[in-house]
Amino acid sequence: MDTTTLTESIENQMIRKEMLLNVGPAHPAMHGIIRIVVGLEGEVVKSTEVEIGYLHRGFEKMSETVAYNGVFPYTDRLNYVSPLINNMGFAMAVEKLIGLQVPDRCHYIRVIMSEISRVSDHLTCIGASAMELGAFTVFLYMIKAREFLWELVEMVTGARLTVSYCRVGGVKADLPAGFEEMTRRRIAEVRKVIAECDKLLTRNRIFVDRMKGTGNISQAEAVSYGITGPFLRATGVNYDVRKNCPYAVYDRLDFDVPLGTEGDNLDRYYCRMEEMEQSLRIVEQCLRDIPGGAVAVDPETGRPMQTEDLHRMAASEMVDEAKMGKIYKVSGKEAVVDPTLEGTDKKVWKRISAGEKRVSLPPKEDTYGNIEGLMNHFKLVMFGHGIRPPRGEVYFPVEGANGELGFYVVSDGSENAYRVRVRPPCFTILAALPLLLNGDQVADIIPTFGSVNMIGGELDR
Repeated sequence: MDTTTLTESIENQMIRKEMLLNVGPAHPAMHGIIRIVVGLEGEVVKSTEVEIGYLHRGFEKMSETVAYNGVFPYTDRLNYVSPLINNMGFAMAVEKLIGLQVPDRCHYIRVIMSEISRVSDHLTCIGASAMELGAFTVFLYMIKAREFLWELVEMVTGARLTVSYCRVGGVKADLPAGFEEMTRRRIAEVRKVIAECDKLLTRNRIFVDRMKGTGNISQAEAVSYGITGPFLRATGVNYDVRKNCPYAVYDRLDFDVPLGTEGDNLDRYYCRMEEMEQSLRIVEQCLRDIPGGAVAVDPETGRPMQTEDLHRMAASEMVDEAKMGKIYKVSGKEAVVDPTLEGTDKKVWKRISAGEKRVSLPPKEDTYGNIEGLMNHFKLVMFGHGIRPPRGEVYFPVEGANGELGFYVVSDGSENAYRVRVRPPCFTILAALPLLLNGDQVADIIPTFGSVNMIGGELDR
């Protein structure tokens, strides 16, 4: 072999040699909590190793050390972009364990807040993915739309992200006055933003070329990995927990399940865009069908309830009088509570709570106005007592923004769960990430990873 041929052979071997490249955890698209080691041959990804565990939160073990209602602040921090769905899933798991049915109004409220959360989650996912591909305008528009929805969440729960709104047997409080009107306005504004972003992205040559044909996965592969949610539906598999295993009032609602055909990044984008419209449809139907009337109307007289009525008394004043033993000043009065607790008074308490003394805190009038209510409240919140489901185990799934979010709860009859296990939807998708990335280009890593919509609190629970 002459010198020239030998040199060319060595160069060819060097070119074909695989180079290892760390993507993350410091890379901004990796959220600071995931590391992908890719083996490159030129620009082509030949091998992938995904390393998680940078954000181990210990959710399941912590959930076994507190009372059942004490778990809700932890559920907020699973998928913290759509925490109300996490709240609902855990609450319904424990209610199934107890054999408890909540009122229809409570179901409708939970569904409304869950679907608002789902839209917020999809806006965040698409907006952030678009920004990582250079479409910064879309990101700003979608975050503006998310802000509209977060104002609704704050109006109802008093918080924007860590809401802790659900309770075992109900919700923290009823919908506040003016919520329906404000929600309809916000839905109209969000639809305008989605339509504008659709014009900016859906037929954008650069965006489509970057997304189409990348991150492919087949139906069989997606099913074998246990993938659910928009990621699975983008392959054409028609599975949605809300349709296949209906819970709450989803079986009464009319909505479609968007499906893709190719199972690539572009189809996942299409599915999420259409799912936002379907979620807005669900919210509108719930507002139309929700029973019980507005919280600002007295259900007995039908007239607006006035805070200056003589038979009403601020809850804070009730506490002060009760502490001094002046129960006669409290007895027979209706509680006036702060805006984020509207609906915890006696008039509407049964609409949002199962009314079961074993799990539901009594209305404020009873807590401050009679000894039975005070004792009931005390027993439910005092260490060593609390909610005590019968011995048994249960699994309850809900449709999270990323797919099937399941809670497996084991009870030994005490006030704390014996075991809690979560099925996080993005965990299974991360397991299939090497399959998605291998064979694509380096530039395809970011859009593919963005389409997973990995949330660290849910992944490394």
